[in-house]
Amino acid sequence: MQAVGFTVEDNITENLDAIKKQHNLPNDLAACHTAIAAGYVIEGHIPAADIQRLLAEKPKIAGIAVPGMPIGSPGMESGNIRESYATYSFTKDGKVTIFQEHPA
Repeated sequence: MQAVGFTVEDNITENLDAIKKQHNLPNDLAACHTAIAAGYVIEGHIPAADIQRLLAEKPKIAGIAVPGMPIGSPGMESGNIRESYATYSFTKDGKVTIFQEHPA
């Protein structure tokens, strides 16, 4: 994220599940990395362009997430191998929709 211009503050915690719950992250969208940016939850291996779009558009959602660790997503690159995945948006009341599709 720093390579594309984001300022990153790394906070290691033993209780990441509590943070996810506090920010209304649906369990089925949980992944291995959680960030908070401008009040939004950023969960998982999300492309920088999706985060930039989120911060520019400022939709009325709680955050965005890429569940799991899809091959080809940022940090999960494996040569030319890619799988299709989606970045999902979610609201505080649990409504989940596709924010951006990422074809293989």
